[in-house]
Amino acid sequence: MPPRYAAIAPGDPAPWFRQRSTSNPNYAFDTVAGRYVVMCFFGSAADPAAQAALGAVRQHRKLFDDVRACFFGVSVDPADAAQRRVQESLPGIRFFWDFDATVSRLYGAVPTDTQGGAKSVEMRRFWLVLDAALRVIALLPFAPDASDATAVFDLLRRLPPPGRAAGAGGELPVPVLWLPNVFELDLCQALVAAYERHGGEESGFMRDVDGKTKLVHDPLHKRRRDFTVEDETLIRVIQNRVLRRIKPQIQKVHQFEATRMERYLVACYRAEDGGHFRPHRDNTTKGTAHRRFAVSINLNEGFEGGDLSFPEFGPRAFRPPVGGAVVFSCSLLHTVSPVTKGHRYAFLPFLYDDAAAKIRAANQHFLGPGFEYTP
Repeated sequence: MPPRYAAIAPGDPAPWFRQRSTSNPNYAFDTVAGRYVVMCFFGSAADPAAQAALGAVRQHRKLFDDVRACFFGVSVDPADAAQRRVQESLPGIRFFWDFDATVSRLYGAVPTDTQGGAKSVEMRRFWLVLDAALRVIALLPFAPDASDATAVFDLLRRLPPPGRAAGAGGELPVPVLWLPNVFELDLCQALVAAYERHGGEESGFMRDVDGKTKLVHDPLHKRRRDFTVEDETLIRVIQNRVLRRIKPQIQKVHQFEATRMERYLVACYRAEDGGHFRPHRDNTTKGTAHRRFAVSINLNEGFEGGDLSFPEFGPRAFRPPVGGAVVFSCSLLHTVSPVTKGHRYAFLPFLYDDAAAKIRAANQHFLGPGFEYTP
């Protein structure tokens, strides 16, 4: 029987994966969203066709700045790494070491039933161009006359800035709820005062490591200090405001009934720390898979930076007024820009429902050291 390949075509979402790269042993591809992505499944850099393709990338080096566009070459040949036949060039140019063909199978470069590494004779060599939301714009197979590379770079030059699209009338709409007047000013001040009385602790983030969801720290990825509210009176006031002012809006817009809230957390991004949070999603580990909506309620003013944005939909930044909230799906890629002056305080819960609560309970045994659920 002829080999079977995964099918991928313009309009399809590009499959997400984690794979070793030239700069990261476990690169999460979904975090690349927010710019155009050019992928090249070239197989082995020892192949003449691959050499021509990679030569074209070098000739068009200026197109890849990690702001408008980036490039990922996908190698299935361990000799490419051992002999340093290809090397990343930052910003903008990286390579995946796909020696087990995980990525190549997902994208249809090698047959789906290929076990382990890929043989060169099985390779389908092609380029993919993805939009800022990691959806396929074009797939161009290698051509004998190398016209494929010319077509890729001509297309890349013609594309509008990421976050804009023909016929959209400018910036793409961002699927978030903008809700002023969720917390009163005195409630915001009370939460900031509670934080200042107790102080915050350095905050980490969740990663699945060896089958367990663990709390890890990396100041290059996230820098923030957190405080968990334990005062029962204050908690009841917060619950009341969420039930009256956020839950009905989620139900109206998304037809989702939020019945549970995770964590009563006041966060502080400080200028002296360079407080920030790089692009991430809030539900990508076993320990966080139950989260459905994230809420960011601004508690103060007088700071600079610290804006919330959603790279898949463009560079637009969100900063609600004091007491106002931005509510969004935990699946959306989002980031907080560095605070450059003062402190930004925010109340940051997650909302979910009874069905998701069953997922949370079922995943309890996946929680690793340093990570435990908060109420």
